[in-house]
Amino acid sequence: MKITCLSCGQINRVPQDRLDSGPKCGICGAALLPAKPVAVDFSTLEKAAKSDDLPLLVDYWAPWCGPCRMMAPEFEKAAALLKGQARLAKIDTERNPDATVRWNIRGIPAFILFRDGRERARLSGARPAGQLADWVRQQG
Repeated sequence: MKITCLSCGQINRVPQDRLDSGPKCGICGAALLPAKPVAVDFSTLEKAAKSDDLPLLVDYWAPWCGPCRMMAPEFEKAAALLKGQARLAKIDTERNPDATVRWNIRGIPAFILFRDGRERARLSGARPAGQLADWVRQQG
């Protein structure tokens, strides 16, 4: 499977049967399947969204957004619930306005699920971790 390192942006190939063994990036050594959401920039997100085989759930948020701040701990819980099934990333829309334009984000918090180089589903509004994890699993 192709998995982009969310720390350095390098594309790594990992055999599917090794996903549970804690694979690390061949360049920077960062965990490719971290148990917590990873903050990313626009270019890393764009690369991962286009090339990753493993589902990638992205939280579009901003520091001034109250519901976004309330959602942060739930998003971390969802990352633990989805470990090995999907990776979770966060992008600060204030620091990365190109991301809101590129993916037509109209309100935050917003979530987009990417898989196999395409946007698969989108959801907006704060949600409990279990509900978010169930939604990701339903998308296949």
